[in-house]
Amino acid sequence: MANFSVVNDLSLGRVVEVEGTSIKIELDNNLTDLTRSYNGRVYSVGQIASILKIHFGRKILFVYVKLLRMSSDVENQEKSSSINADSRIIEADLLGEGVWDKSNKTLKFSRGVELYPLPLQSVYLMTDYELDALYSGAESDAQNNSVTPLVEIGTYSGSNQIVRANINKLFGNHCAILGSTGSGKSGTVAAILHSVIDATGVENKTLHPRIIMIDPHGEYGKAFNGKAVVYNAYSDATAEASSSEEIILPFWLMTADEFRSLVIGKTEFEATSQNNIIYEALAYARMVNLGILKRIEDTDPKGGTEADLQDGKSEKDKLLFDRDKPIPFKLEDFLFHIDKIQGRKLGKTEKISQSGRESIDGILRKFRILRSNPQLNFIMKELDGDTPQLPEIISQLLGENAGGNLRIIDISGLPNEVAGILTALIARLTFQYKLWQSREEREKDPVLFVCEEAHRYVPKFGEAQYKEAQVAIRRIAKEGRKYGIGLMLISQRPSDVETTVLSQCNSWIILRLTNSNDQSYVSNFIPDSLSGLTKILSSLTRREAIFVGEAAALPSRIKIRKLTSDKLPDSSDVDFLKGWSAPQLTLDDIKKTTEKWVKNT
Repeated sequence: MANFSVVNDLSLGRVVEVEGTSIKIELDNNLTDLTRSYNGRVYSVGQIASILKIHFGRKILFVYVKLLRMSSDVENQEKSSSINADSRIIEADLLGEGVWDKSNKTLKFSRGVELYPLPLQSVYLMTDYELDALYSGAESDAQNNSVTPLVEIGTYSGSNQIVRANINKLFGNHCAILGSTGSGKSGTVAAILHSVIDATGVENKTLHPRIIMIDPHGEYGKAFNGKAVVYNAYSDATAEASSSEEIILPFWLMTADEFRSLVIGKTEFEATSQNNIIYEALAYARMVNLGILKRIEDTDPKGGTEADLQDGKSEKDKLLFDRDKPIPFKLEDFLFHIDKIQGRKLGKTEKISQSGRESIDGILRKFRILRSNPQLNFIMKELDGDTPQLPEIISQLLGENAGGNLRIIDISGLPNEVAGILTALIARLTFQYKLWQSREEREKDPVLFVCEEAHRYVPKFGEAQYKEAQVAIRRIAKEGRKYGIGLMLISQRPSDVETTVLSQCNSWIILRLTNSNDQSYVSNFIPDSLSGLTKILSSLTRREAIFVGEAAALPSRIKIRKLTSDKLPDSSDVDFLKGWSAPQLTLDDIKKTTEKWVKNT
């Protein structure tokens, strides 16, 4: 029998209702075991996320199964003598239509429908070959005869046909990878990035992707050995970090708000006076470096006065100065302004002198603690002649490097409040660099920003230590695509991710989600009227996912491709049985760990 022809053995029922893009199908009463056999192959009937066909002249309509239930359970079901109250009803969504080209043996497919099925039309199961042809036709339609590369991410469930995603739509329009712990989420991320790194581009040229990944658990370096540069926030974080490079992100890169957040701390109710102290000192230190103001020791070695602020260039230069620009400055100038200049001013104010001085002393104490923390050496090192310039710093993230095109920022050793600021700093630097590029430069240099554990940095109900990260990543989500920055959000708790950011994603790979709150939350964002698919999320197997959105040729149930162990992240759970089968640790074993602990605190 020819492909996409009417096969009575594959008939399963008839259309009984058409409402917009939704239809109801009444199953034949003789389907006692919900299977059909054809050419030695048994096909299951009514599987959620399976695809069925309806013949309409030369055209074939395709529908996507979203629900199977008894007609007596359908709410507001009109009573009809033609429908048995105990009939089984499949509810499905119209997916698209196609025409089979017999000569070329290809399916010309298009999303959406021009013709709608009519009640009493027969509905048929699809053979494996027909499914393969449908997926190929859908991908050709999605590619639209362009040179857009389609990267392999797995296979369609129930088929050997490869799933390919459109790179431009997957990354350019942002995407989300969601799944509970143990669902294969990290492996999915690795599979996609490996496919991108190994793919070829226009005219079969080697791809040179610019990908920046925030890795909060230090698990991805192992998966991309030789294909990625792993940066650590501080060089001696862990034994595993010995092969990584120490990232250089000096303090002067921070904006006034980022610097204030680092110095004052995570409380949401910082005193306005403390904020102003930081802002004034930061502007002063930057202007001294630029020569807008004279350095204190050049005018009065014994201390500063208010008159010092009048030295240097014109008042117009000072008023128009942008304190947020990444202009190098010395911490000694910053601290001197707080302690001596602002301290002296407050000393002349009778009523608030005590509380004002306490604010200054509190800032100075916090700053001493920050500078003494070895975990912050990468950001708190004083400006000197060896400090790299801005181009060199940006090059760490986006420039040439023999180690690979993927840049993994391992922040596993940092406290949460510092990790949030570091994430904000990297995201903002990337965005602002792209902002100042010309259109031609952006087209040659698109960037993908991968945010693992996104609920940690852009939480729905944010804590103050994540405020700056929220602002930076929210801006990439809203405006990044205009400047050539794509965003990939990864989370095991999507209901805890900020709605504004998550709603900007236009492609979704959703693995098993066992939490009902997460399932309900995700259903609000899934496009193509496929929110009903969330009902099967809890039953998906490991590495199985729902792939929907602009990058998907078809909304599909897929199986993520399996990677060898050397390409997988180091994210597997600890084997308790295996561990407890080994002898207990000796004092020397414990000493090795405590020495690393003490050394890095």
